[in-house]
Amino acid sequence: TTSTSATTSTPSTTGTTSTTGTPSSSSPPPIYEVTTGTVKGLGKVLVDGQGLTLYLFVPDKQSGNSTCYSECAAGWPPLLLPEGVTAPVAGPGINTSLLGTTHRTDGTVEVTYNKWPLYTWQGDSTPGQASGQGLNNLGGLWYVLSPDGATITTKP
Repeated sequence: TTSTSATTSTPSTTGTTSTTGTPSSSSPPPIYEVTTGTVKGLGKVLVDGQGLTLYLFVPDKQSGNSTCYSECAAGWPPLLLPEGVTAPVAGPGINTSLLGTTHRTDGTVEVTYNKWPLYTWQGDSTPGQASGQGLNNLGGLWYVLSPDGATITTKP
């Protein structure tokens, strides 16, 4: 009877794992994945593979080229592809035709969305935060993007 009970609990645990849709053996998405997340007061926004909110920098002027370097890039780290990776990963809810890259002056490759170079903000530490939204910081305004590539200027 004891062995039957142990057998019953094992499939139950396995069933719980499979209903999440994410097998426990899968690795987390790469940081350079662009996907969607929800921020209270802003709705669905772009986030990286760790779930951190992604921002655009208004002075980049949707040109496909970054103007955020040095001190700016220290506060607003660009979303970069690792060496040897040639394309970003599109997560659920992402329009792959809007996803691209740009070459930075230091030779690194930054991920873009709708021609906006993408950045994280050092002030955000967990998914669901957008403490950089609407900040006028290090040379310009910072905003989140919607999955359709539009700038969201609402304050959360």
